[in-house]
Parts: sequence; structure tokens; C-alpha cells
Amino acid sequence: MSDYVKIVEVGPRDGLQNENQPIGVDTKVGLVERMVNAGVRHIEAASFVSPKWVPQMVGSADVMQRVPRTANVHYSALTPNLKGLEAAIASGCEEVAVFGAASETFSQRNINCSIRESLERFRSVIETALNNKLRVRGYVSCVLGCPYEGDIAPERVSKVALILSEMGCHEISLGDTIGRGTPNSTRHMLEACIRLIPASQLAGHYHDTYGMAIANIVASLELGLRTFDSSVSGLGGCPYATGASGNVATEDVVYLLHGLGYETGIDLPKLIQAGMYISSALGRKTSSRVALAMSSNCSITSAD
Repeated sequence: MSDYVKIVEVGPRDGLQNENQPIGVDTKVGLVERMVNAGVRHIEAASFVSPKWVPQMVGSADVMQRVPRTANVHYSALTPNLKGLEAAIASGCEEVAVFGAASETFSQRNINCSIRESLERFRSVIETALNNKLRVRGYVSCVLGCPYEGDIAPERVSKVALILSEMGCHEISLGDTIGRGTPNSTRHMLEACIRLIPASQLAGHYHDTYGMAIANIVASLELGLRTFDSSVSGLGGCPYATGASGNVATEDVVYLLHGLGYETGIDLPKLIQAGMYISSALGRKTSSRVALAMSSNCSITSAD
């Protein structure tokens, strides 16, 4: 089993999209620059969606054009439709993502259509992206619970994940959108998915609402997953899931993985500085327990 774990940093997109205050392009690019300097190699940097629905993602094209283009650093963007995909291609994206749900009600509330309809919409996006030599990542939300329907059967998750895989998504990110999953429910969900899709093609995307994200990552590692989404400083949430807190903090995930003997290629002190930078820009403390602990021990200096 590989001792390398891939971290997909989603802070610049999934993390910042729910902020109430305006966040300028300079700040977003500054965050990405600091994360690249820390060794982060997979960054979801933008979202090409209507500014009417996600105003914080205004300026995504500018962000994509200004981020540092460094060898072995890969940027992705969310593209829910062909118009978004065209904008992503024009901005130099090499990977795009589409997002579905394992909950019918959440799908209706989030993108105003059924699960089946959403998957059919994605078909043309995925085909066009692949024809343009872009890689496509698929997201499945509400894999461990829905704010409207409660528990979600693991088989419903695996069915959506399989369809996305068969459409051409090279990786499927399984999202605990409301953060209610436990190691036990995580194992059951993953076991259902692994029966249909190799663990190497799956990623864990765990929110930390109930403080279970780190435990769920450990459970996922035991089942062979080696890719996890996380958000620097624990940024994020879900506008359609009241009370859902942010993604698990990248700093905490890296600390865990290094402690377990895995390699990430990420410099933890520099990563913490990146988290301090964006937390300062937002006017609040980091949500990373590791960053708070190391900072209080004077192990990290303030980010400029």
C-alpha cells in the first residue's frame, strides 16, 4: 500500500465560497501562492458558476490566470455546465469538477433538479472536457447524511459514484457535506463504493461539524484511500446545510498523516503560515487545532 497521500486543497474554492465578506483576487492569489510555497500540489482554485448564486467566486478567471504555474502543481475548477467549462478552458484549467448528490432533496435544493437530471447534464460537460484533454473530477455530496433526508443508504452513494466514474471522471470525491459521519458509517459507505470502484479512484471529503473528520480519515486510510480533500484553516461550510461547519483543516490532516508515517510533500509550518494569512484577511482565528497549538507554543511566526 502506498505511503504517499495526496491532499487536494479546496480552501480557495469550497472554503471561501461561503464567506459573507468580499474577498479580492489579490487575497485569493496570495493564498494560493503561499500554499504552493508550502508544497501543496493539488489546488481547487476557482469555480465558474453564476455570480448570482456564488458571488464570492467572481474573478475566478483572473485568479486562474495569475496563480503561479509551477511544475507538478495542478489547479482545478468547478464547472457545473458548458458555459462554466468554456470559461475554465479559456482560463487555462487542466482539470475541472462536476458535483452531484446522493440525496434527491439536496439535489433539488442545491441545483434545482433530480439526481438523474443532474447526471445527464454533466454528461455533455464531461465529454467536452475530455475532448479538450482536461481531466474531470466528480463530487458526490451528502454521502453520510443529508440535512433534509437524514441517513443516506451506502448503495445510493455507490450508484452515483459509479455513474460518474463510467462517464469519465478519473477521481470521485465523497463528501460528508453536513459532517455527521462516524468511522463506522464511513466504513460502510466506503465498502459499498469499493465494491464497484477501486479505492485508488476515491477521495474522502469530510466536514468537521461533529469533530469526526480526522477519525473518518483514519477509517478511510484503513480501507485503502490515499486521497483526501481539505481546506486550509478549516474554511468552508455549506449554504444548503444550516449549521454545517467547514472542511477538515488541511493543517490537521497533514499533522495526522505525518504522525502516521505517510508522506504528503507538504511543509507543515509553511502551511500554517498560509492559514494564518487567510484567517487574518478574514478577521478571525484559524479553525485548525494544530495551527492554534503550534502557534501558542511559539513554533510558528505570524504570516506576512
